[in-house]
Amino acid sequence: MHPEQEYPPCDIRIDKDGVWHYRGQVMFRKEIVNYFYQHLKQDPQGAYIIDLGEDCCYLEVEDAPFVVQSVQNLTSDSIEQSSSILIRLSDDTMEELDPSTLTIGEGNVMYCRVKNGAFRARFSRPGYYQLADQIQYDEISDRYEIHIGNRRHIIGVPST
Repeated sequence: MHPEQEYPPCDIRIDKDGVWHYRGQVMFRKEIVNYFYQHLKQDPQGAYIIDLGEDCCYLEVEDAPFVVQSVQNLTSDSIEQSSSILIRLSDDTMEELDPSTLTIGEGNVMYCRVKNGAFRARFSRPGYYQLADQIQYDEISDRYEIHIGNRRHIIGVPST
């Protein structure tokens, strides 16, 4: 892939809920969507591309390319007692949540970074609600935080 190269559009769009569309129609074949997820990249300007080697094309991403579908504790019944948290993503993979990447965006939507920090992921409502019970407001710092194990993690807010 050459960063200075322009690619054609794919006519593919990922909506804010992580649903893939081709020319306005929902892509329902999960194995094809997951194949495209495996080849998803960003160009130097931050635009999303599907890179299949000789075939590359730009796709439209309404919000974030990945969606956190669910949250699971690794070592305990409660997140606060857990040493780490697993998240299930819209590409059917599971990975450990990096709580230092949690942010609250516009409309109080929660995000994190996934795939070794390469991509932003939006929490689905169910995923957010599974995590929300452990989110606390700290009046002293005027910030939200989550406790995982014996560590406190401040949830970031975008700068305005």
